[in-house]
Amino acid sequence: MTPEIPFIHDQPIVSEFPDVFPDELPGIPPVREVEFIIELISGAKPISKAPYHMAPVELKELKDQL
Repeated sequence: MTPEIPFIHDQPIVSEFPDVFPDELPGIPPVREVEFIIELISGAKPISKAPYHMAPVELKELKDQL
């Protein structure tokens, strides 16, 4: 069983802008894995920031506005 390869013109964005996309395209690129790495700095500590708290009166006023 082989997976079906979608046609480029079946994609919604391509159908909306036919003048931008040529009639013949090589196709949709294959699905592939992406390697993602976040490099950490040795000895760095997380930023400590207190969460924002709203006064009860301000919270009530905001809820009334919404």
